[in-house]
Amino acid sequence: MGFVQDARRAVTIGLDLVAQRKARRTVAQRLIKLPPPEPHTYKIGVYFADGAVNMYQVRQWYKPLLDISEKWPVVFLSRNSTAAATLFEESPVPVAFVRSVKTLEKMIAEQDLRIILYVNQNMKNFQMMRYGRRWHVFINHGESDKMYMTTNQFKAYDYSLIAGDAARERLSKVLWDFDFDKRAIPIGRPQADHYGGVLPFTPDEREVVLYAPTWEGDRSSAAYGSIVSHGVTLVEALIATGRHRVIYRPHPRSGVVNHAYGEANKHIMNLLENANRDDPGAHHVVDRGAELGWQLKAADMAIVDISAMVYDRLAAGKPLIITRPVHPDAAIDEGGYLSACEWLTAEDSTDIVTHIDTLEHDPSAQERLDYWCQHYFGDTSPGAASAKFDSAISQLMKEWDRHSRLHQADLPVLLAEREDGDTATGDED
Repeated sequence: MGFVQDARRAVTIGLDLVAQRKARRTVAQRLIKLPPPEPHTYKIGVYFADGAVNMYQVRQWYKPLLDISEKWPVVFLSRNSTAAATLFEESPVPVAFVRSVKTLEKMIAEQDLRIILYVNQNMKNFQMMRYGRRWHVFINHGESDKMYMTTNQFKAYDYSLIAGDAARERLSKVLWDFDFDKRAIPIGRPQADHYGGVLPFTPDEREVVLYAPTWEGDRSSAAYGSIVSHGVTLVEALIATGRHRVIYRPHPRSGVVNHAYGEANKHIMNLLENANRDDPGAHHVVDRGAELGWQLKAADMAIVDISAMVYDRLAAGKPLIITRPVHPDAAIDEGGYLSACEWLTAEDSTDIVTHIDTLEHDPSAQERLDYWCQHYFGDTSPGAASAKFDSAISQLMKEWDRHSRLHQADLPVLLAEREDGDTATGDED
């Protein structure tokens, strides 16, 4: 068994290398055609050192970033060629490919980057964080009660933009000597102001159910994925009714670690494709698109794993069911919304239709949902979170101006030190 796993891993590594080389050629060809950015153009940089497999972490920020770019020009700083190739194709804001630290330093020297935003905890973040005289701000790639949301790495950043009261309470239990009043700025969920998009089906009498599982995880404590334990069974049950339409949105990393998980993912997609062939009016959707929003708004019910998808749906204020992990070591923080959510065990997956019908006819369920939505995101009225995001960036810009004036006399000394100092190196993996 170990040999088979090693062989699969070797194939994956080989395919990744091929993808990297192809992406480098694509990016190089694009850069030849693009004029270099004008000096002192950009005020905000969004640093992303990951590859295309983790593009979901930045895609959710496209529209909020586009909004603030009207006031403070924004640029993506991509360190990986596969991500850069994708960003060049789809990003609504400009992209800079800064593969090496030397290229990154040139970008920093030529631009007026006052705020650097980070969506994850990639180790290469520290290659960017070594540069002072700017704010390094963690904005994350979602809100959840995962262990990831309480990491001590929050302290590495000057500021963190958090969702609301629940995030602050969660962090306060773990972080020692952290100035929450100053360094944790609540902004709600600005992405929720952009939920929408073109539906791939025409709404009718069918009840729409979104099933959006996470991946299998890379360790037992993060084994939240339900595709194998719940997914096949519940999708079969929903197809069988003839009155449900399933939107299946698997995590892009599904099957990366566990081969069986990947096979179950393919099986669900085949089930839905076959169901559409047998009943053309069903219009089940296998959703692997880049845009997230229309699914959350269109679905009458959502079934999700413990992941940021729980809170993306919660921000929409619409009913949801959460799959309970089957792995005994999966860490579940039941101090927040998970203490009052609607759980679905693997054993109950066959009876998913009854669970949905019961929940939709329970007025107290919507009352609980409204309470937790407020607790996690604050004011969720249209535009409120976007206004908070704009306000947070405005305040950081004012703070940058204040500190810049205070330390203007230090600039010649800092420049001299840079000329004499060492230069870090580092290319993409």
